[in-house]
Amino acid sequence: MSNDNDLTRRAFVTGTAAAGLVAASGAPARAVHPVIERDVHIKTRDGVCDAAYFHPRHGAHPGVLIWTDVFGLRPTFRAFGRRVAALGYSVLVPNPFYRYAKAPVIADPSTFDFNDPADRRKLGLWTASLYTPEAVERDAESYVGFLDREAQVDTAKRIGTQGYCMGGPLVLRTAARLPERIGAGASFHGGGLVTAAPDSPHLLAPKIKARMYFAIAASDDQRQPEAKEVLRKAFAAAGVATEIEVYPGTIHGWCVPDMPLHDGKPIYNKPDAERAWGKLVQLYAAALA
Repeated sequence: MSNDNDLTRRAFVTGTAAAGLVAASGAPARAVHPVIERDVHIKTRDGVCDAAYFHPRHGAHPGVLIWTDVFGLRPTFRAFGRRVAALGYSVLVPNPFYRYAKAPVIADPSTFDFNDPADRRKLGLWTASLYTPEAVERDAESYVGFLDREAQVDTAKRIGTQGYCMGGPLVLRTAARLPERIGAGASFHGGGLVTAAPDSPHLLAPKIKARMYFAIAASDDQRQPEAKEVLRKAFAAAGVATEIEVYPGTIHGWCVPDMPLHDGKPIYNKPDAERAWGKLVQLYAAALA
């Protein structure tokens, strides 16, 4: 355990609940581990990041870094961390907006209104602290460094990383920055994966050595139908093992249970979220074994 990173501690064990979540996903059967959770603080080049760290009670396991969506570290993403850890991984979920405020910057996204100018201004305040490729790469190095110093992480195994919404491109930047450590990357309804900018995330494909999975919302595909083919060609040309899927009928954000309503309808789609979860389980089992 890394003494300089663990400034606050909170531990508890989950078992039965995690078992139910794994079973519900329809994913391949894996051992369900009792999970320990700790609040940690990670020194970065830009300050101190508050984060949640989850690991099985016993042994050393492959590390996983979870990049949150635009609403940041909160109860829903703590639940994601516990769920992945129960499968036999040591999982870090940082507060991506630590330069702006301690987590949670918003505890209940269901109260957020994207049509409200005041809410959108608040969103801009906390995301502005992260949105440069250099900031993401510095943070990724710090987070992976934290994992590699923890006794519960098997450093002989490569690390997995998954991201949601804005976290999708952060997965690519992490995998490109640390190609020897990142063995698997998954983007769920990632935003801004393909842009016209010279630093578009998809252009990082030649630097990536991880096995990749992209789960694309139907609403995102409708707005940018060419993106999936651009991604496919970029990763094929780079020789990176990649699977890209559009989930019919889904709305951007469908994998996250606490999303606000969209035009009065739920964004979260449990059946498709569980199918996407099963893909994640398969990816990690294949690439991080």
